Amino acid sequence: MNYIVGFDASARADIKDLYRYILTNAGEQVADAYVGRLMDYCAGFETFPERGSRRDDISPGLRLVGYRRQATIAFRIRGNTVTIVRIFHSGKNVIL
Repeated sequence: MNYIVGFDASARADIKDLYRYILTNAGEQVADAYVGRLMDYCAGFETFPERGSRRDDISPGLRLVGYRRQATIAFRIRGNTVTIVRIFHSGKNVIL
């Protein structure tokens, strides 16, 4: 079963903020490459969404998965849809 992957507004804002941060500190090429790989990783939830850890203690149905030890992706699965809720970079606390 293939799933549909979508991004909440908060997750889209997280990606924009991350891109701006990397752009400022490492340049356009690095920012484009990193965010591109991150987006490709998120697209992988289309075929294998039930990865990471369930964190019902934070919010019902929430799952967390790490990305390259640099980011934490928070998401939910409902039916055949995976919704990326937030993307936390560099040890930021998971707050929803």
